[in-house]
Amino acid sequence: MNDTTDYLAILRNTTPLIDVRAPVEFQQGTLPGAINLPLMNDSERAAVGTCYKKSGPEAALRLGHQLVQGELREQRMQAWLQACAKNPRGYLCCARGGQRSHIVQQWLRERGVDYPLVTGGYKALRQTAIEVTQQRLQRPLLLIGGCTGSGKTLLVASWRNGIDLEGLARHRGSSFGRTLQAQHSQASFENQLAAALLKTSPAFWLLEDEGHAIGANHLPAILRERMAQSPLAVVEEPFEQRLERLRNDYFLQMSQAFIQRDGEEAGWLAYAEYLRHGLFAIRRRLGLQRFAQLSARQEEALVLQQRTGNTSAHFAWLVPLLEEYYDPMYRYQLEKRTKDIIFRGNFNETTTWLATQNNLQ
Repeated sequence: MNDTTDYLAILRNTTPLIDVRAPVEFQQGTLPGAINLPLMNDSERAAVGTCYKKSGPEAALRLGHQLVQGELREQRMQAWLQACAKNPRGYLCCARGGQRSHIVQQWLRERGVDYPLVTGGYKALRQTAIEVTQQRLQRPLLLIGGCTGSGKTLLVASWRNGIDLEGLARHRGSSFGRTLQAQHSQASFENQLAAALLKTSPAFWLLEDEGHAIGANHLPAILRERMAQSPLAVVEEPFEQRLERLRNDYFLQMSQAFIQRDGEEAGWLAYAEYLRHGLFAIRRRLGLQRFAQLSARQEEALVLQQRTGNTSAHFAWLVPLLEEYYDPMYRYQLEKRTKDIIFRGNFNETTTWLATQNNLQ
C-alpha cells in the first residue's frame, strides 16, 4: 500500500486514521475518523522533546526507543495491529508525517503488516481543512432563523445541502445547549466543518442563523463574514408548538439520555444539574430576583417529573424564560437583519418554500 497526499479524499470520506501523536496533541486538534493510539504518551513525548533541545535528534531518538520497549512496546503494537485489521483502508498519521508515523510503520512491517501513512501528517490535513473552508464558503448561503423551539436545526439537517453547525459543535447554542458529548477543540470543530463542506457540492449552503460562537466553539471568521451578508428565512412557529418541541428535546430526551448513560439515580442527578446550570448561567441577565423565582419553579418541576414522569410543570419556568428573555433577545437581533429576510412562514410552509428554491434537491 502507498503513502498518501490525497488530503481532500481523507477529509471527504472520513477515512480512518491511526493517529500516533501524544494524547495532548490529539486533544488540541484531530480529524473525523481518527483514533488516538500514541507511540508515546504525554510524559514520554515531553522527555524526548527536552532531550532533543539539549542533546539533539540522535539522542532524542535513542531515548524514545528506551522509553518504548519491551512489554510497553508490545502493548502498543497489539493496539496498532488490531486497529489496522479493523480499518484496512486507513492510514497512520503523526504531526508532520515524520519519525513517529515512520517508526510505527516500520514496526508494523516487521510484524507482516504493510500499512500506509499520511505524508505531511496532521499539519498538512489541517492546512487543507482551512483552505477547503475558505473555498467552499464562497458559494451562496441561505440562513434559517427563528425563535427557540422553531425547529431550525431539524429543518437544516433534513436537506442535502444543510450544514448542521450545532451538530458539528456538539452544542445547541444556548445556556441549555450542552449535550452528553464533550465539545470538540476549536481546531477539531473547524476540521469537522471542512469535512462536512466536502461531502456535497450544492448551489448554495443551508445553515442555521447562529451567533459568533456555539458553546465553546467559535465560527471561523470567513463563515461569520459570509453569514452577515446572506439572506434569511425565518421560521415562525406557534408558541404552543415550540413548547412541545422544547419539552421533547430538553425534558424528555435529555432526561432519558442521562439515565441511559449513567443509570437511574446518577443519570437523574446529572440531568437535574444540567437544567440548573442552564438557568444559573444567565442569572445576571435575568436579574437575581427573577432568577430566584424561576429557579424555585424549576425545582418544583424537577420534583414532579422525578415522582410522576410529568414534564408539564417545567412550563412554569420555561414560558416566562422564553417570553421575557430568549424571544425578546432574538427579535432584537432579527430587527437588525430585516433587510435580509426573504421569507417568513411556519415550519411546514418554510419546508415547502425551500423545495421551490433552485438546485436545492
